[in-house]
Amino acid sequence: MAEIEALGDRLGLVRDRIGRIIFGQQEVVDRTLVTLLAGGHVLLIGVPGLAKTRLVETLGTVLGLAEKRIQCTPDLMPADILGSEVLEEGENGRRSFRFLPGPVFSQLLMADEINRASPRTQSALLQAMQEHRVSVAGQYHALPQPFHVLATQNPLEQEGTYPLPEAQLDRFLMQIDVEYPDRDAERRMMIATTGSSDERAVTVLSAADLQTAQRLVRRVPVGEGVVDGILDLVRRGRPESSDLVEVRRHVAWGPGPRASQALMLAARARAVLDGRLAPSLDDVVALAKPILKHRMALNFAARADGVTLDDVIDRLCAPLA
Repeated sequence: MAEIEALGDRLGLVRDRIGRIIFGQQEVVDRTLVTLLAGGHVLLIGVPGLAKTRLVETLGTVLGLAEKRIQCTPDLMPADILGSEVLEEGENGRRSFRFLPGPVFSQLLMADEINRASPRTQSALLQAMQEHRVSVAGQYHALPQPFHVLATQNPLEQEGTYPLPEAQLDRFLMQIDVEYPDRDAERRMMIATTGSSDERAVTVLSAADLQTAQRLVRRVPVGEGVVDGILDLVRRGRPESSDLVEVRRHVAWGPGPRASQALMLAARARAVLDGRLAPSLDDVVALAKPILKHRMALNFAARADGVTLDDVIDRLCAPLA
């Protein structure tokens, strides 16, 4: 209990420091912090200019993580992000290969416009996200710990893109929609970023502190009611076994077991972020959309009826509210 309370105080300072740099995106910041506390990866969906890159840079500084950025393009090759081997000749004339690590060897990796990368490059990043190691020339190389990917995607422009396959989408703990800020936040942003002085992020935690927090999150107790609520929510979203007519009619495929695992971890992390000792069903409901939206798909009947995934998830959450 004392550890959770102490961590909650430090995370409050983290939120405050990030809030001085990122305006009007408190929900996005909180959900991203929840994902990092749960040890997962984030997919940020939003139009350009909504501070997605600035958020990653700020998180890297405040959390004391080494961060790097990849601008994804169709000609980006796996070696461009994983690294490659080069042939070197030593002083004695002997030749040997030396591995040059790529930008994936960081603790916080931003993959900007990930859907512009080719499927071959996306699959290489998938291995890094899932296994926390890369394979080059038959040799495995472990990635730094902790390792998190924050990928961005533009929802408007789809020309020249490669939609992420379901297997890779499932590797992201959350899909976070980044909306436009409100008028007051945009006013603050406009004034703060066009003046002669600019607020700088300061380090609050270290990488070791974040790993300690991630281990603490996994020790947070979860009540049987919350466990059953998560199972009911996820299993009700599968058309093969759902008791909801809307799901059987409109859902092509539902969330798998990773959705249950993600909800369990994220609910714990959200409770810790708020300084609470255990998660509640309110946490599950609040996290349902960012965790389930990229793990479900609607069929043609849903599109014809004007039904959205938000509508379906709201219906799934109704018994828990």
